[in-house]
Amino acid sequence: MLPSMYRGLWRAAVHTLRASKGNPPSRFLSTCNGVSSGLADAETIFALSSGHGRCGVAVVRVSGPASATALSCMTGLTRSLPAPRTALLRSITDPQSKEVLDRGLVLWFPGSVPGMRPAEAGEFTRRAFQAGKLGLTEVEGLGDLIHAETEAQRRQALRQMSGELGRLYQDWSHKLKRCLAHVEAFIDFSEDELIEDGVLNQVDRSVCDLQAEMERHLKDERRGERLRSGVQVVIAGATNAGKSSLLNTLCQRPAAIVSPIAGTTRDVVETALDIGGFPVLLSDTAGLRDSPDLVEREGVRRARERVEQADLTLVVVDSAHLPSDAQKAATILQGHLRSVLPTQEQPKTVFSADRFLLVLNKTDLLPEEQRLKLHRELRLVSGLPPVSLISCHTNKGLQDFLTVLHSSVKTLCGDPLSGAPTLTQARHRAHLQQCFAALAQYQRYRDIDLALAAEGVRLALTSLGRITGRVGAEEILDIIFKDFCIGK
Repeated sequence: MLPSMYRGLWRAAVHTLRASKGNPPSRFLSTCNGVSSGLADAETIFALSSGHGRCGVAVVRVSGPASATALSCMTGLTRSLPAPRTALLRSITDPQSKEVLDRGLVLWFPGSVPGMRPAEAGEFTRRAFQAGKLGLTEVEGLGDLIHAETEAQRRQALRQMSGELGRLYQDWSHKLKRCLAHVEAFIDFSEDELIEDGVLNQVDRSVCDLQAEMERHLKDERRGERLRSGVQVVIAGATNAGKSSLLNTLCQRPAAIVSPIAGTTRDVVETALDIGGFPVLLSDTAGLRDSPDLVEREGVRRARERVEQADLTLVVVDSAHLPSDAQKAATILQGHLRSVLPTQEQPKTVFSADRFLLVLNKTDLLPEEQRLKLHRELRLVSGLPPVSLISCHTNKGLQDFLTVLHSSVKTLCGDPLSGAPTLTQARHRAHLQQCFAALAQYQRYRDIDLALAAEGVRLALTSLGRITGRVGAEEILDIIFKDFCIGK
């Protein structure tokens, strides 16, 4: 909810817009000489640009010819507008009642387009895209930056907004345009001996290189998508192992009910966390056991479903139930892990360190000597994922566990600032997979039907264009005549 002064400012902007009826004053028109005719029919728009919510400062942005009218009516600047791009401190008043709403900074950026109305969601950014100031992937990066909640998300969004991902796709798009132009030229002009025979061999090499690059790009293990939407971390294990206590400890609030009665948690309890700058969606689940209770059985089914979907599973075990011998304890833990795993998991991936962490809880109930022995020896046992010994009651061992958890989450997300730019959205992945499949069509029909092979390249270019937002047939013709000088 906006503070009352900003609600008044907003109403005043609306009144000004209605009064102006989209007609800019003559002095404003004189500042707009040279505005391109392609923008002349657009409307003036306004919006709250600083976001909704309680705040001490609000920014109202206006773009269009009636901007001068709004500025004059609401600031008393009736004779001249402020110097361009210079901040001016003014009292802001209601244009009808003349009531002072607030004092604030006014900035004037000359330039305009006609009509006035409230801006639609994202319309300022859409105009920047249509004007060629931002590419589509950069626009998406801007959106991710606005919604970023962790430091790693901010870094990834800022990198995408800088245009690095867009430049990669534009480079691929340029190569595909050249491939398509060469194939089309060969089809249309080879019989007139205007095209050299080696042209298609160059296309073959380019297509193979592009396929290899796309394949490497797609095999990113969804790191960018995880970082954008959050790593799915699920707490699983037997009843009364302390899963809900671990959730409450990590989020530092009583998010889940904790009770000595087994089977207290029956549904999935979720909470969002920031683990060392990385976004995590943490889920507490029902204890895994056979139960005659229909509700609890549904909770167990949901728990197993979440484990199947999880990026990382924290398998919680009551350490008080483990034998003191480390080898025997390891055997029991391996069996417990298998009971938690999805049924389709293969033995070779059962204890993958990037999928599972073992959390031995309630170590405050163990003799100190036994705890130290388990801590020392279980880490040396092969065939187990990383093991952390903690007590949710005393918080002992929690810091070491958080270090292990942060390392696992960072591995799943990767470093957003290093290496090649990664896919950040499922939309990108779907279009790239279609592009890759279309290039396979070129390979399949290359020696059978060159027209169908060319269609494969065209489909690949269209799929890539859906990511970048830009593709046109005119560019293909430009390449044909530039590269081959058809007809001189």
